[in-house]
Amino acid sequence: MIPFTRLAASACFSLATSFIALSAVADMAPETTPGATIYTMDDFSQYAPRTALEMVSRIPGFSIQGDDDGSRGFGQASGNVLINGQRVSGKSNGATESLDRISASSVVRLELVDASAFEIAGLSGHVVNVITNGDGAVSGTWRWRARFRDNLPPFYNGLNLTLSGGQGDISWSFEAESSPERGASNGPEFVTDGIGNLIQRREEDFTYAAEYVSVSGSVGWTPASGAIGNLNAKTTLFQPDRKETSKLFPVNGPEGRRLYEGAEDEVFVEVGGDYEFGFGPGRLKAIGLVRREDSPIIDRVFRGDVDGMDISESLFTRDIEEGEYILRTEYGLAFENGNDWQFALEGAFNYLDQQSSLASSEGGSPLELQTLPNANSRVEEQRGEVSVTHGRRLSPSVTGQVSMGAEISELSQSGDASNVRTFTRPKGFASLSWQVDPSLKLVTRLEREVGQLDFFDFVSSVNLSAGNGENGNPEIVPEQSWRLSAQAEKNYGGWGAATLEVFYSDIEDIVDRVPIGTGDGPGNLDSAWRVGAEWDATLKLDKVGFAGAELSFEGEYFESEVSDPLTGEVRPINDSSKYWMLAEMRQDVPRTDWAWGVGFERWERNPYYRLSETGQEGARPGFGFAYVEHKDLWGMTGQAMIGNVANQNDTFRRQLYDTNRLGNVVRVEDRARDFGPIVTVQLEGKF
Repeated sequence: MIPFTRLAASACFSLATSFIALSAVADMAPETTPGATIYTMDDFSQYAPRTALEMVSRIPGFSIQGDDDGSRGFGQASGNVLINGQRVSGKSNGATESLDRISASSVVRLELVDASAFEIAGLSGHVVNVITNGDGAVSGTWRWRARFRDNLPPFYNGLNLTLSGGQGDISWSFEAESSPERGASNGPEFVTDGIGNLIQRREEDFTYAAEYVSVSGSVGWTPASGAIGNLNAKTTLFQPDRKETSKLFPVNGPEGRRLYEGAEDEVFVEVGGDYEFGFGPGRLKAIGLVRREDSPIIDRVFRGDVDGMDISESLFTRDIEEGEYILRTEYGLAFENGNDWQFALEGAFNYLDQQSSLASSEGGSPLELQTLPNANSRVEEQRGEVSVTHGRRLSPSVTGQVSMGAEISELSQSGDASNVRTFTRPKGFASLSWQVDPSLKLVTRLEREVGQLDFFDFVSSVNLSAGNGENGNPEIVPEQSWRLSAQAEKNYGGWGAATLEVFYSDIEDIVDRVPIGTGDGPGNLDSAWRVGAEWDATLKLDKVGFAGAELSFEGEYFESEVSDPLTGEVRPINDSSKYWMLAEMRQDVPRTDWAWGVGFERWERNPYYRLSETGQEGARPGFGFAYVEHKDLWGMTGQAMIGNVANQNDTFRRQLYDTNRLGNVVRVEDRARDFGPIVTVQLEGKF
């Protein structure tokens, strides 16, 4: 095992190398990829973008897919963004973060192109290839942000600095960021019995404050030999603090007070890299990734009557170490007829180590340790994977890709629970891409997936804020599923563009919530299904006389079904997303430096189901926002935004049952918290 300090030192070294390296990429930009739709700075001039990320985010009908999506290992291609034809060898420090480090002035062009143009296994549909061509000069961007809201002091330390450059065959980028988070809400909560009689009224006040700082960077090497090398690193510090105070007004009984406090001190490091070179008739690529995280957590609850009676205290501490180590080798063969092959081997090691304790006291007595089974435990997974992928051009407009592979893994747990198991799982996919005409593309994909386990499901924990917890389950096995998807990508020219994807998943061994001992926790159910649709569209309004305006929409909708392990009833997957949508209208006022916009966001989740309770979060009516922007304030871009103009309330309703959900409802908790308007001021510039 690599010590955490050594990893941190490695990250700092690579970042320092990034910072001091001299600038530029190749003297000549790569040739345009055949069949690509080209975007240059002129296509985005109305937005005055300062980074490559801001440019890519404005491509009509296109949304960036994140690299760190919880997928298993590094695997085959995830995301839909390439930089100079290369996938970024990172997860938390992936394509999105890399784009934010590239100045817009360094971007030669963006290519929206079919994934089949690249010999990258698993990549399908439209992807954006960002072509950069440094001129030897160091360029950079900066951003400053302040936020003001009710019940919290303002913050003024939202800061971001990026630098990039290169010289000869070396390119580099660097980013430092401070991104504080603030949240606050307050309002009443009503507690009733099973038939609706009021038991207690609560006046609650919740605040959340977190400091987030990160440093990241990358170094690229493209020597004349044709080899390609990349190294990237990121380290972050995340310190959230949560506080909830409650005034308790029982119908029968004395007035009381309750205080919840929670704090975390998370340190994260990721180092990734790859090296590709010609080997025989093809190209060999080696990829490595190391991630480490340390997260000490303290939760505390105090409760008592205002007369000083019935005093109680609970304390839950947890120290968590997590790690992921991945080595992957890919060998690719590409032929002039458009056919290609890739052979891949991957090895991975993941672990979680938790040490925790629960203590409580009554009547002001000293804290005493409580029994918490399976709370001190280490979970490890060792995994090996092999795959063969073949891509073929079936006609001038149709391409296909087929991949077959398998993985073997060993799951082990030690400490309070001991268990060792071995699994062999087949995996693979088949995809078909049809360019119907220059403006319409259809993509279908059938995939056999193996899900990544959440190692926190193996160990017990306590949620003092909610007054419940979960029992760890050492018998959990990875999910498997068949996923069938169909995607249509349509370019409407001057009217905009849209992408629609629909899918169906048939899931085996889905991880849901099951009874464990006298409580409950995560566990496997035999089967479930999920269907959904995702839509991304941009409508340009110039053709209807609204010059410089556009309407954008992103949305997703899901339905699911599983048999409840306690009641046998059919219900949605536990605490799953039901829908999410974001609509925005923006106008860049012609012949001026002004822009303005309005937007609205709304979401809904399905209920969660525990042994003796159900609950559901909500947000009504939704989150509205409006902003005004000036793109030349003494060379800077300034923006003022007001959020929550629709006066969204965060809602929560919980039902508690006698013994379990087969019994009667004995208590209902119903709350709505208001968090008021949020004002954000931002300045950004470049150099």
